[in-house]
Amino acid sequence: MVIDINLSTLQRLKRPEAPSIPQPSLARLPQYHHYLVDLADKGISRISCSVIGAYLGLIPVQVRKDLQYTGIIGKPKTGYSVAELIQAIETFLGWNNINEAFLVGVGNLGTALLGHERFSKFGLRIVAAFDTDSTKIGQWIHEKAVLPLEQLADLAQRMSIHLGIITCPAEAAQAVADEMVKGGIQAIWNFAPVKLRVPDHIIVHNEDLYSTLASLSWKLARRFRVPVQEKEAV
Repeated sequence: MVIDINLSTLQRLKRPEAPSIPQPSLARLPQYHHYLVDLADKGISRISCSVIGAYLGLIPVQVRKDLQYTGIIGKPKTGYSVAELIQAIETFLGWNNINEAFLVGVGNLGTALLGHERFSKFGLRIVAAFDTDSTKIGQWIHEKAVLPLEQLADLAQRMSIHLGIITCPAEAAQAVADEMVKGGIQAIWNFAPVKLRVPDHIIVHNEDLYSTLASLSWKLARRFRVPVQEKEAV
């Protein structure tokens, strides 16, 4: 199963204390990072906003504004140190500070997320999984232990876990969210197709895969749909 998660979503959940930044700028920072890492691998040590903008199809002024949110300032004529810019983006996004998370719901999606190795490169480490299915409890999946859901709140408090990921069925999601809140979890990444009721201070992002699929299907159908006037002309 291929998982393609919007990385800016992950950062918004992980860094509630981060300085305010427009969502479009936040979404572009991982794109800059990917390009810069590629440049570093090729031995390129300095880069300008113009070159970055040309590669990503952005105007240099926009690139400069986006990068300023990380606190780094380029030098006239010489631009930025690639290494320093990579570090600035990673520090701003929290990618160099591993955040630990609990995942609840070890079905197909939950299992795929547990094995998604790229998360660790972007500052997330799922340390344990939870489920109510007795056939799954006690198993190790992608080197993560599957524990009973009733242990989540206590372990979250003892381990200072602040991020929870919900991949269980919709009918169980609210009860799972309640356990997460009880355990002191501050941010929830919700993949269940249901609106969660949580206290105002809890950060929730709903990853609505069904709505995304519906939108994609609709656009694809429109592409292959022949307008009536074109049929008549034929």
